Amino acid sequence: MRIAIVGAGVGGLTAALSLHAAGYSDVVLLEAAREIRDVGVGINLPPHAVRELSELDLEGELARSGLLTRELAYYDASGQLIWAEPRGLEAGYRWPQYSIHRGQLQRILVEAVGKRLGQSAIKTGQRVTSVIQESAGKVHIKAVDQFSGRSVSHTADIVVAADGIRSAVRDGLNGGVTPLASNGWVMYRGTTRAGPFLGGATMIILGDETQRIVVYPIAPGLLNWLLVRPRGPAAAAELGNWNVGVAPDVVASFVEQYRFDWLDIHRLIGSGSEAYEYPMADIDPLPRWVFGRCALLGDSAHAMYPFGSNGASQAILDARVLAYNMATSGGIEEALHGYEAYRRPVTTGVQLANRRQAGDVMEKVSAMARRGAHGDAATALQDAERSYRQLAGFDVDELNNRKSWNAQRAQP
Repeated sequence: MRIAIVGAGVGGLTAALSLHAAGYSDVVLLEAAREIRDVGVGINLPPHAVRELSELDLEGELARSGLLTRELAYYDASGQLIWAEPRGLEAGYRWPQYSIHRGQLQRILVEAVGKRLGQSAIKTGQRVTSVIQESAGKVHIKAVDQFSGRSVSHTADIVVAADGIRSAVRDGLNGGVTPLASNGWVMYRGTTRAGPFLGGATMIILGDETQRIVVYPIAPGLLNWLLVRPRGPAAAAELGNWNVGVAPDVVASFVEQYRFDWLDIHRLIGSGSEAYEYPMADIDPLPRWVFGRCALLGDSAHAMYPFGSNGASQAILDARVLAYNMATSGGIEEALHGYEAYRRPVTTGVQLANRRQAGDVMEKVSAMARRGAHGDAATALQDAERSYRQLAGFDVDELNNRKSWNAQRAQP
């Protein structure tokens, strides 16, 4: 049985490794880019994502390439601490929390795919445009070869569409372009070479309902930062494009007042080695993910606002549940529908929660902080974080005690 995965991002690569671990050896990834490069900036992997990568025997690589995140701390716009909580092992999880450069994470996954499935498993320069399913069960994949410009085709028994927020496969299966939604905010992201702050293992979220900054280390001497604020007239207009560059000093102009003795955020951002702007975008929850022998995964299924460190994490969980169902179900149809039945309600909840996190939660907390009611603000944040962990699948007790999604299919 051949399984074709469209897209070699975090979700697609994890799906390939998970399917291989479940006993599927004929897995191919079709990636539109002509080469896989270390693009993007930092990413945070909470324990539910780390558990899945660890069960794929990748925690050693994560530990060598990333940094442990041991604390999350919220500060108001004046730099006063509202509330902090331990993260990862310090919070009682059986698995740590890591912060890592997204490109480095992708490289870890690419190298693992090459070693386990073979160097030819990833076919670059294959921009998939559509899929056609035969009554006999085969799926024909149409693509454009980015090297030659010619139309090419591939054949598989199952297609997993992990081709992102603007998924061509999803839109073809749905019979129309899925509209992207935006809350009118823009995210600026970048990295800066700088020394540690607050002990070197803390992620901070600072600001109010009008502007928020997140900072955390992703490697020794390298800090990842992001800033979210309402989009101005000069901001990038293209939704769904993560890689629009912007000068760091432009972003620094928005945070001139954020200079604290524990971290000078203005200087940090202005000294950045790279910066990107991304108009906040997601899609409305979809009514279905499975179309015959084709299934959606990751952003193609549930693109969400990047709050709560859960965009890539939910894609990783998708991949693991898909492979588990493929290994334990009675047939392809049962496996794919079982995957959708388990994952779609969860990610729908996370999508909608991320919209709330971007809006009313921070407005409520910030109003309390401005009144000097930091205790009430801390309680509100604790309640929001507790609810979000349960929703997204990383409540401590639930995660620690949940059965593994490792599974090996019965060979015919």
